[in-house]
Amino acid sequence: MLYDLSLHIGYRYEVPASGAHHMLRLLPLSLPDRQRLIAGAITVTPEPDEITTFTDFFRHPASHAILRGPHEKLDIRMQARVMVQAQPMTADFSPLLDRLPQEIAETWSLDAESPHHFLGTSPRLPRDKAISAYVRGMLKPSMTVRQIAETLCSRIHKDFKYDAEATTVDSTPAEAFAKKSGVCQDFSHVMIVALRSLGIPAGYVSGFLRTIPPPGKERLEGADAMHAWVRVWCGKLTGWLELDPTNDIAAGTDHIVVGYGRDYADVAPVIGVLKSYGSHETDQAVDVVPVRQ
Repeated sequence: MLYDLSLHIGYRYEVPASGAHHMLRLLPLSLPDRQRLIAGAITVTPEPDEITTFTDFFRHPASHAILRGPHEKLDIRMQARVMVQAQPMTADFSPLLDRLPQEIAETWSLDAESPHHFLGTSPRLPRDKAISAYVRGMLKPSMTVRQIAETLCSRIHKDFKYDAEATTVDSTPAEAFAKKSGVCQDFSHVMIVALRSLGIPAGYVSGFLRTIPPPGKERLEGADAMHAWVRVWCGKLTGWLELDPTNDIAAGTDHIVVGYGRDYADVAPVIGVLKSYGSHETDQAVDVVPVRQ
């Protein structure tokens, strides 16, 4: 599938801000045999006094924008064209859970794809006894790692309610789990904590999801959304598998990857600091438009 993407994130400050430093991770990745970024650009208004680009540890292209002078608003826009390839369905070659530690130990690499980075706690994901008990309650001795991940994905989709008012971007997995409500970030965080409690490497995926309108309805501009889902390391033969607990599906051609990380903190689209006081307003709009070929 070929897509044209556009993203707008706007900030309106009650009192002009200054001395702003913003880190931007917005452009989709190019991934072998999965996804290709054909073209892409990010614009910031007002124009930054300084902007630098770099590639972080997880191989994400990132931009650092500095705005020293006062500004009442900030507009960030991203436009890109991306080709996403369908992933083949494969048999389950993942090991049983008790075999997985040996396969992890036999993986010596410590590069960005190494499962070792996705086993322990991370900035937003501490251990949680309740979440651990939740996943252990659904285990069966004959289940492979992939079956465990798929079962957990389905269970979260069934047990949790999507509610944008239930949590905030700073809510913890424990809070979302207690409410059994939240958004894609919360569902993904809960699933990652659960898998890691079993010794299964799991990470966070940030990206875009194309939404399909109901039959007979027009597609609404700006109705698509930034999305989050989970990647699970299913052993040496299978490697990484991506699952979307919000929708109980494997990531497919409607899922466009922007970044991989241990949790949301590694892939936040915009993060930074500035000098100001008072309140501010934020708005966001995303369009994921299939291109006819």
